[in-house]
Amino acid sequence: MRVLLVGAGGVGTAITRIAARRPFFEALVVADYDPARATAAVDATDDDRFHAERVDAGDEAAVADLLARHRCDVLLNATDPRFVMPLFRAARAAGATYVDMAMSLSRPHPDRPYEECGVRLGDAQFAEADDWAEAGALALVGMGVEPGLSDVFARYAADELFDEIEEIGIRDGADLTVDGHDFAPSFNIWTTIEECLNPPVVYEADRGWFTTAPFSEPEVFDFPEGIGPVECVNVEHEEVLLVPRWVKARRVTFKYGLGNEFIETLKTLHRLGLDRTAPVTVPGEQGPVRVSPRDVVAACLPDPATLGELMHGKTCAGTWVRGVKDGAPREVYLYHVVDNQWSMAEYGSQAVVWQTAVNPVVALELLATGAWSGAGVLGPEAFPPRPFLDLLTAYGSPWGQREQ
Repeated sequence: MRVLLVGAGGVGTAITRIAARRPFFEALVVADYDPARATAAVDATDDDRFHAERVDAGDEAAVADLLARHRCDVLLNATDPRFVMPLFRAARAAGATYVDMAMSLSRPHPDRPYEECGVRLGDAQFAEADDWAEAGALALVGMGVEPGLSDVFARYAADELFDEIEEIGIRDGADLTVDGHDFAPSFNIWTTIEECLNPPVVYEADRGWFTTAPFSEPEVFDFPEGIGPVECVNVEHEEVLLVPRWVKARRVTFKYGLGNEFIETLKTLHRLGLDRTAPVTVPGEQGPVRVSPRDVVAACLPDPATLGELMHGKTCAGTWVRGVKDGAPREVYLYHVVDNQWSMAEYGSQAVVWQTAVNPVVALELLATGAWSGAGVLGPEAFPPRPFLDLLTAYGSPWGQREQ
């Protein structure tokens, strides 16, 4: 397997550190708009299978050329969601398998944003599913931790733990703190704003997909391994759009443990218009310039990849499932916890980015060995879950199961 990794930020760099320990690939090209970041990620591996390149992720022709030049048969997208579609199309043009960790962007309903879906996450990709399937090509979408591992958990629950499923709820929480920062998101702030301020999507079997207001339906969820109770709220996320396509459940939700201070900060950004992506004109040294308010916010905050030494605590991603097994009610929480102290000591990557990064590497290995295969635009739920969960454990990062 020869892989083109586009994006050498926190997650992309963590991917290289994890992949360097595995033998399943022949070459991995790390490409970024900033060549210094790509070079730093490659140099840290001390592995001649890795090569650095510069590429603009929005330039489909340049990406397709890079795939051809290095004879890469897989494109792994580690950029933010703005670049999903150009990279998705570049992979198709080059005849490469495509893997991402976040799907094409949504657009709220123009008149009823908190009741009806407009353009949903992944709609642009699924619109091209027939073309991929007819060509025998594979696009594995949403293969991070959430979405990704959480979707694998949903399929595992359906296959092995339940006869009928009433509800699947992705629940994400942490007790992470960052020394010296009042507000320092542990993940890409551009993506965080997008998913937290967009109308959350809920799925119900008798209603289909619909939306609610941001931060709706608060509940306190008790997370394992010492994290404890965290208030979680509805957030727009890919699992709600993916799980019902392959797993039968009466209701699917995604709730994120953000904390009141984090929510109020996001609300303030929204009130001030600083969450907008459309450029505004501001004065500059060389005259007026056009900038995106959200890009300014991202530039003012610390890079999440640099926060590892200042972070303490654990992060938990998991899937709560309620249903029936052998005629009796059952409720379980399938989860994956990463301790920041461990991930920093073992890989030099902070917990949130490492937890995201390990899952696409596991998926690539399954594709390389043939344990996973398919054609079309497929989510993680479309594949057998047990090989993934077994290999994740073999990577030294076991998952857990708790009866509720």
